[in-house]
Amino acid sequence: MGFGRSIELFLVDGRPEGLLTAKVFNWTGQVLKAPRLAIREALGRSEARFTGVYILLGERDGGNLAYVGEGEEISERIKSHEANKDWWTDVVFITTSANELNKAHVKYLESRLVELARIAAYCPLENGNNPPRPSLSEAARANMEEFLDTLLMVLPTLGIELFRNRARISNLVNPSQPASATADEVLFRIQNPNFGVDAKARLANDEFIVLAGSIIRRWIGKGEHSFGYRELQAKLFEGGLAQETDAAHAVLAVDYAFNSPSAAAAVVLGRPANGRTEWVTSNTGMQFKDWEEAELNRMAP
Repeated sequence: MGFGRSIELFLVDGRPEGLLTAKVFNWTGQVLKAPRLAIREALGRSEARFTGVYILLGERDGGNLAYVGEGEEISERIKSHEANKDWWTDVVFITTSANELNKAHVKYLESRLVELARIAAYCPLENGNNPPRPSLSEAARANMEEFLDTLLMVLPTLGIELFRNRARISNLVNPSQPASATADEVLFRIQNPNFGVDAKARLANDEFIVLAGSIIRRWIGKGEHSFGYRELQAKLFEGGLAQETDAAHAVLAVDYAFNSPSAAAAVVLGRPANGRTEWVTSNTGMQFKDWEEAELNRMAP
């Protein structure tokens, strides 16, 4: 079992929608998130003049968009983007408290963040080709990977999911092989022969993970409420994580983590769904909501 971590979030102007900093005990990095409307205040801070990496976040053509960059003085790069990029609404500065990063360090971090964002496929990047990694010593690479590891823990606490890869290492050698539960694990299942759907899932910490080998149906849902789940399913197809078996179905090639049973059920069934009733335990057929209630009652003193 790993140790807990403490992240210090500070509302610079006392408002959650304003400037926000994030620090972790015994980590030299520091993160500043700022809305574009407060860019003057952000650029006036000392860390804006440090060497570091930055992330632009916003929307274009109705969808999320991001850009990852680096600079020896971040403020100069942001000023140029203020003039020639009109789509971004928020910026994230990633530096160190004592301005300890050099040009090679930040070019390495930029390259790795672009790689991770493309693997995660949360949203498109405005970056062109992947920037090449600079030549670093073995020790320097290890330091940057350790820095990156903590950074990837911090960013989701600021609502930044850009680098979170939800594909998990499959517990199956062959995706066509049926999944089985360990002695202390419960598997959940959605099976609908009429629609050719057969999916299994398990809980792991705060994630609901649909297992590799699950058969899902292409999106058929309609209405404005289906847009987010439809887009999520489309990303699985685009990234090759869902591989077509026929015109209407696909098989998951990896275990894939969802935020909720309902998101998982919607992607599996190809329509908006209440995952708390659609998913049932594979051994007893108990609905997820009833299983969850039974677990809570069992834990009660």
